[in-house]
Amino acid sequence: MKILISPQQFKESLTGSKIADSMEKGILKVWPNSTIKKIPVADGGDGTLETLVSNSNGEIKSTIADNSNFEKIKTEWGALGDKKTAVIEVARVIGLSKISVNKRNVMKASSYGIGSVFKEALDQGYRSFIVPVGGSATNDGGAGLLQALGVSLKNKSGKEIGYGGQELQNLEKIDISGLDERMLNSNIMVACDVNNPLCGPRGASSIYGPQKGATFEQVQILDQALLKFSEIIKRDLGKDVADIPGAGASGGIGAGLMAFFSSELRLGSDIVLEILGIEKHIAESDLIIVGEGQVDRSTVFNKSPVAVSRIAKKYNKPVICIAGSLGAGFKEVHSHGIDAVFSLLNRPMSLQSAMNDTARLVEIATEQACRSISINV
Repeated sequence: MKILISPQQFKESLTGSKIADSMEKGILKVWPNSTIKKIPVADGGDGTLETLVSNSNGEIKSTIADNSNFEKIKTEWGALGDKKTAVIEVARVIGLSKISVNKRNVMKASSYGIGSVFKEALDQGYRSFIVPVGGSATNDGGAGLLQALGVSLKNKSGKEIGYGGQELQNLEKIDISGLDERMLNSNIMVACDVNNPLCGPRGASSIYGPQKGATFEQVQILDQALLKFSEIIKRDLGKDVADIPGAGASGGIGAGLMAFFSSELRLGSDIVLEILGIEKHIAESDLIIVGEGQVDRSTVFNKSPVAVSRIAKKYNKPVICIAGSLGAGFKEVHSHGIDAVFSLLNRPMSLQSAMNDTARLVEIATEQACRSISINV
């Protein structure tokens, strides 16, 4: 039997690679002579950098960059094995996890640090970029990263505006004469798993601002600031980004990248699976095993397990999913190609206990799933 193992990272627990190793152990207890292929996946969120780098024989690059508060932090970006493509994961530089709760200020938070990582990659010769944009602490429409790359955002006096989303209220003119020309000869794939526009009731500020600490009044200010940014982008650059699905991703970074550069916004899971060439491996397999930390109704919205299962159904391949836990609406995945879901929780236990014992629990759950299948094999 040929089996493809393609889990994603279990959030705050184990990487996709380690989950795959545990799954393999469980499989071999049932089918010791099976042929197993391990290809961990990701959806553009946590684990995307490692997944793309490890599967392409690339390299993790260490660097120092500014978080959203202009505090220097140690972080990483990735170079794929093709030696041409860099992966810059927004959350690793300006994510909420990179700044303590008592220091968060969404009004002043800046994406400047992402621009400096772009410059480092440009200096090393990279001209193709994959940018997973989830999880930022910012709401500045990507203005900070643009400023880091040489874009001048001027107020009515012709002076540079400050940093942070609230400063876009003062924007009157965009000057791209100082923009790093290397960016104009680069291609960017924006990996995104949301379809929110930049502004309005479903926009970056309204939907994600409160998660970043914005009050109701601040949400209104930030939304109007991003609206003004989009209007001046349309006037000065001739690009209308306000209503593009996904423009509101990561506090509007999606809009900033789309407006100023040769950028394509795509589902993170689609980008990852395409780069990994996973369809070929699915077609050659008899069984596919996927995995996610929690399976619930949100899993059907562009998450990797369902992205893999949809491809599998093209080839009429069975798919089982190993889940850390099962949330409300988890059965909805059955109508999206996942045939059965097995939880790690085999007895009453706390979340922390399960997370501390994830590797063993994954092995047990996978073994039992395979035994249930073998009854009819």
